[in-house]
Amino acid sequence: MDKKSSKKEKAKEKAMDAQANEGINEMNEEVSEEQNEESNEEQTEDVPEQSEEEAAIEKLKEANDKYLRLSAEYDNYRRRTLKEKMELTKTAGESILLALLPVIDDLDRAMNHMDDAKDVDALKEGMQLIHTKFNDFLGQQGMKEIEAKEKDFDTDVHEAVTKIPAPSDEMKGKVIDCIEKGYTLHEKVVRFSKVVVGE
Repeated sequence: MDKKSSKKEKAKEKAMDAQANEGINEMNEEVSEEQNEESNEEQTEDVPEQSEEEAAIEKLKEANDKYLRLSAEYDNYRRRTLKEKMELTKTAGESILLALLPVIDDLDRAMNHMDDAKDVDALKEGMQLIHTKFNDFLGQQGMKEIEAKEKDFDTDVHEAVTKIPAPSDEMKGKVIDCIEKGYTLHEKVVRFSKVVVGE
């Protein structure tokens, strides 16, 4: 009996061991499956992260390249415009000076005939013609004389050099004399009239 019961117990133990082993194996399989799933998830998570990083790096490279190109284009534009401005400033006065040359020629002719001239009236008339021609030239360039004498004193266009007692009540606060003429160029004051104001 003892042998039979011990055999049964051994068979039970074997069966229990086998069941335990199967349970352990199943648990091991489940654990290994979970680990495989986790590692697969990690791998799939790593792949998008790497591709996102690579995409970000690509975008950064593109932006950097665009910035460098834009910066180079701006430098070229700046150099070109500076060169053009320098050329313009060198030749800007050329047309004005060319238009002024006939007036200078007339002045030279008048100076040459001044010593020989016996008719003073003709000399005066010639000088007045040159003066008129010169004023016409200034008008064509947009320059106008600022009227000052006997006008109300205006600080926007006049500069008071001195004040003197007005010869009459009407001349108080008005320009009595103009020491130096003022000019505007296209409505902008380029030189103020230096005037004597009555008080």
